[in-house]
Amino acid sequence: QVQLAESGGGLVQPGGSLRLSCAASGSIFSINTMGWYRQDPGKERELVAVITSGGRTNYADSVKGRFTISRDNAKNTVYLQMNSLKPEDTAVYCCNVDQSGWRFWGRGIQVTVSS
Repeated sequence: QVQLAESGGGLVQPGGSLRLSCAASGSIFSINTMGWYRQDPGKERELVAVITSGGRTNYADSVKGRFTISRDNAKNTVYLQMNSLKPEDTAVYCCNVDQSGWRFWGRGIQVTVSS
């Protein structure tokens, strides 16, 4: 089993920034893709950004140019730097990792963008 611990969420004003972190622990031997998803009540969960073990990234169109995903393989941690936040970015953000085809999810962390 792999456990994921997310941190860094909270309340921020429009135009502000937040940095999310997700640290993986447990039975780790070869994590492939790490990523962030988000879900707002009444909406489907959507991909925000993913990063492969080799550093290739992919972003949702809605966050391109504002969010940056990165990872520290030595620490088994993935980050999401969120800049120029908008009210529509408000959601629960969940960390996801893929290890040998098995997918693990964090509990999620609330991000609220409001004045």
